[in-house]
Amino acid sequence: MDIREESLNKHYEWQGKIEVVSRVSVNDTKDLSLAYTPGVAEPCLEIQRNYEKSFQLTRRSNLVAVITDGTAVLGLGDIGPEAGMPVMEGKCALFKEFAGVDAFPICIRSKDVDEIVRTVYLISGSFGGINLEDIAAPRCFEIERRLKEICDIPVFHDDQHGTAIIVAAAVLNALKVVKKSLGEIKAVINGSGSAGIAIAKHLLNLGLKNLIMVDRFGIICEEMEGLNSEQKYMSTVTNRAHKTGSLADAIKDSDLFIGVSAPNIVTEEMVKSMASNAVIFAMANPTPEIMPDIAKRAGARIVGTGRSDFPNQINNVLAFPGIFRGALDCRAREINEQMKAAASYAIASLVSEDELNDEYILPKAFDRRIGKTVADAVIDAARKSGAARV
Repeated sequence: MDIREESLNKHYEWQGKIEVVSRVSVNDTKDLSLAYTPGVAEPCLEIQRNYEKSFQLTRRSNLVAVITDGTAVLGLGDIGPEAGMPVMEGKCALFKEFAGVDAFPICIRSKDVDEIVRTVYLISGSFGGINLEDIAAPRCFEIERRLKEICDIPVFHDDQHGTAIIVAAAVLNALKVVKKSLGEIKAVINGSGSAGIAIAKHLLNLGLKNLIMVDRFGIICEEMEGLNSEQKYMSTVTNRAHKTGSLADAIKDSDLFIGVSAPNIVTEEMVKSMASNAVIFAMANPTPEIMPDIAKRAGARIVGTGRSDFPNQINNVLAFPGIFRGALDCRAREINEQMKAAASYAIASLVSEDELNDEYILPKAFDRRIGKTVADAVIDAARKSGAARV
C-alpha cells in the first residue's frame, strides 16, 4: 500500500481531521447559567459597549478561518470547494499541532471575486485572522488586496506569503553556505503565479537586486503582451537588463534558481550553465523541475525541493503557524512586510552557522522551537511597525 492509498483509508477512518471541543464543563444548572443564559448576557453587553472586548470574551483571539474556493488545490487544480475540504482540514490540524491556533475550514461555492470578498468580510467578526488557501491566480491577488482594505484582522494568502517567507529563509542560509551576498547574486524564478510573484517581491524587499522571472511564454519583460496586472508590475521591477528569451537563456550564469512551475523543465545543460556553487530550489510537486541527483551531478551545490524524502525540504509548515501565533498574540491589524521579513530571519536563525551545510539549510518541520521563535519575531516586528494592538 502506498502513501496515497493509506491516506485514503485513514480519511475514511477519521471522517474528518478536526472537531469542536468545549472549553467549559456544563454539568449542572449553575454551569448552564454561567456558560449560557442568563449569565452570558453580560459578556454580550460588554462587547456591545466595546468591540475590542470580543477578543477577550470569546475564542476569537485564537481562531483563524482557513478559506478556499477550491480552484488551485495542491497540484490538483480546480477541483471545487468540497473536494478541497480535506486539504483545509489538514491545514487546520497543522495550525493546532504546531502553534496551538484553533482554525476552521470554510469552503466557498463561488469563483466570483465580489462574492468571495463579501462572504469573507461578513464572517470576519468571528475570527482573529483569515488564511486564504488554494485560490487560483490572478483572482487570489485581488481577493487578498480587497480583504486587507476592509478587514481589521490579518488577511494572509499562505500560497503566496508563507511560501515566500520559507523560501527566503532557505535562500538566506544557502547563501551563507556558498558565501555569496543576496544583493550581488543573479536569481531566476520560473513560474509567475501567486507563489512566484510573492517570492520575488519578498526577496526584493530583503535586498535582492538582480532578478529575472520566467513563465511558459519566456522571460518576463516590459511591454510583453498577455501579462496579468501583477505580472505587468513585476516586469517593471525585475529584469532591469531587459533580457528576452527562454528559461535556458535566463538561467545562464545565474547563482540561484527557484522553481514554482512544472516538472522536469530544467535540464543538466541548464544547470551546467549556471555560476559556480549554484543553488537550486525546485519546488514543483510531486515532481520537481529537476531531480536533486541530476542537479547535483550537473554541478549544483545546494538543492532543495518541496518533498520530505529529499534534503532541504521547503515546507510552509515552518512559517504559517508561528506567523499567525504571533499576529494573534499581539492582536495585529495585518501581517505586513516587516513581520514577513522577521519571520524569514527567525526561521533561518534556527540553523546555526556551525550546523549549516549543503543538505541542512532549514530546521526540520518537527523542531518545536519554530513556532515560538517565529511568533516572538513577528510580535516584535508588529509592535515596531505599529501593526500590533497590544
